[in-house]
Amino acid sequence: MVIGRVVGTLVATQKDANFAATKLLLVQPTTPAGEPVGTTLLAIDSVQAGVGDRVLVVVEGKAAQAALRRAPAPVDAAIVGVIDHIDEPASSRMKP
Repeated sequence: MVIGRVVGTLVATQKDANFAATKLLLVQPTTPAGEPVGTTLLAIDSVQAGVGDRVLVVVEGKAAQAALRRAPAPVDAAIVGVIDHIDEPASSRMKP
């Protein structure tokens, strides 16, 4: 799973029938502290997330299909949660 922030939406006038009435969002992976890492992902939204939300994303085909309850669907990433708060103990934080 990946923590990220929704940075945009993708509009497709034609898509696979499995994706009818689904929302496609662009997600920037982040560290738990919110620092951007890696490349932006295209993910299917299953929790009504929006631009600016911190989200939890599954990045594996079978898990994404299960989260969306759409099998077999050509999907690699699905947003499965909106993050309200991350409570990271001080002892686990990396020191500079």
